[in-house]
Amino acid sequence: ASTSLTLIISKWKYLIFRPDGSKTQTQADLIVGCDGAFSAVRKQFLRRSRFNYSQTYIPHGYMELTMPPRNGEFAMKPNYLHIWPRNTFMMIALPNLDKTFTCTLFMPFEEFEKISTGDEVIEFFQKYFPDAIPLIGAATLRRDYFRLPAQAMVSVKCSPYHIGDKCVLMGDAAHAVVPFYGQGMNAGFEDCIVFDEIMNQFNEDFSAVLPEYSRVRVPDDHAIADLAMYNYVEVIQFLLHMLHMFFSNVTFTRTRYHVAVERWHWQDKVINRGLLLGAVGAAAGGFYLLIKNPPDINKLAITAEKIWNKMADLKTPPSVGAASQI
Repeated sequence: ASTSLTLIISKWKYLIFRPDGSKTQTQADLIVGCDGAFSAVRKQFLRRSRFNYSQTYIPHGYMELTMPPRNGEFAMKPNYLHIWPRNTFMMIALPNLDKTFTCTLFMPFEEFEKISTGDEVIEFFQKYFPDAIPLIGAATLRRDYFRLPAQAMVSVKCSPYHIGDKCVLMGDAAHAVVPFYGQGMNAGFEDCIVFDEIMNQFNEDFSAVLPEYSRVRVPDDHAIADLAMYNYVEVIQFLLHMLHMFFSNVTFTRTRYHVAVERWHWQDKVINRGLLLGAVGAAAGGFYLLIKNPPDINKLAITAEKIWNKMADLKTPPSVGAASQI
């Protein structure tokens, strides 16, 4: 059994029910819900009017496998992103401080469900990831594949992030995202930075801080959820062609996510319009050259006649002893 939480919104108290049946009641000046994608705090928000909520599960699941060190060192070069793309699924490997790699297999659930024995695991890896078998180890694969079932990935959006001046959501409780943009944890950290900035701006007046926090963070967090979902589609379809400038803005700066999306749309428009103008310019240039230097129709006719004659010659087989000419 798991611990459950109930908020008594009217008195700003919360009750914690433990597996042994005991319960604890506590009152707080501010309740901060940072309890993950399946937030018990957010569940209480659903009881209130005008709270918007949606969640989307993607068809793929993920499973984590461990690639051990070899002779005390990384089994592969650690300063690279290792990706094995395979049609509708892929595996990636990321290095850890203990010289292991975490190998994450992203695959549709129906593919996971086809594999039910250790032999089928090895068969699958021999077919799709043969070079990974000696690096992970056949015995380890047989064991670890069935240690935990494939995990689901969910994208959560909600708004607002607060109730009055007493309760606020942060991190995955407010905006769980699929992992295909690598910004989930960063977005949670940025929640804290933004909240702290707004606290300073409004002199820690929660009645002003919490509504402003929702106003500022909701569009950005919804934007990164959309970006992550968009990149999921791109990765699965192997359209790995994100603009470097766009990725850098989001990953290495504090450019707001919704601003980065606006820039991305602007870049697409510029590129598409540039291609269109280039095509129109090329067509106009070709038309101008035709008008300025019209071709000699007689020469074209002669050339066409010669081509026709050559084709006729090719169709007619030469007589025995005669040489064919091309």
